[in-house]
Amino acid sequence: MPDPNKSLLNRLADFLTPQPTSPTERRQELIETLREAQSEGLIDADALSMIEGVFQVGQLCARDILVPRAQIDWIDINRSLAEIIQSVIEAAHSRFPVYEGSKDNVIGILLAKDLLRHATEKDFQVRDWLRPAVFIPESKRLSVLLRDFKDNRNHLAIVVDEYSGVAGIITIEDVLEQIVGDIEDEHDIDEEADNLIALDNGDIRVKGITELDQFNEALGTQFAEEDIETVAGLVIQHLGRVPKVSELIKIDGIEFEILRADPRQIHILLARQIPKKAD
Repeated sequence: MPDPNKSLLNRLADFLTPQPTSPTERRQELIETLREAQSEGLIDADALSMIEGVFQVGQLCARDILVPRAQIDWIDINRSLAEIIQSVIEAAHSRFPVYEGSKDNVIGILLAKDLLRHATEKDFQVRDWLRPAVFIPESKRLSVLLRDFKDNRNHLAIVVDEYSGVAGIITIEDVLEQIVGDIEDEHDIDEEADNLIALDNGDIRVKGITELDQFNEALGTQFAEEDIETVAGLVIQHLGRVPKVSELIKIDGIEFEILRADPRQIHILLARQIPKKAD
């Protein structure tokens, strides 16, 4: 903990000199000191939030914020050109992973602008316009990935698991959201009908802004809190703070797992029923 007998500026200066404490302890001390600086008006709340986001990026891996493969809008290279164009228009993304045979066999990335600009050309072949796909392990640190995105001018990476299967994708916007908060992202869930999505393993993917009434109706729960209208609000009130990515929170028979959040709000959660113990 920061020494309360030292001035704020002296405590900030201490971080410029070597200390015997561990990096984790130093990081926590720095965050607490910066929070005090914010409370005293030396930095604003947005600046503090971004600084905390930078620390968070340094601790997270690709698996913590990836878009799961079940939520990806794929392009099958063997579909007709008309079908591919229709899929691109309907999804309204800028980039699409393209596979051949199996979704674990990604052969490239199709840019919507390439397709829509050149599809009318004679002898156009989608395969000729694929950009190379970048593959990264689930364990790749976001801080390293962000630097790679910048250095290589790449905006999307395919995340693979330990068996070389596709676990999901991650975009530069996904990483930046951990620092600056929610960005209008082409892979975010936008339609109210998609506030709750059932996954193959039985979990429910939930937008933080989902209203409690909608959540209760879908899961048969009876959450009701005064002045709380959303699932994110419910979790934050229960904890008394904004949870971190991957944190697990149990509330009245439901376990919530935080998939995407920043220091200010929860964006995406997983919800699952907690099995009842046998009598």
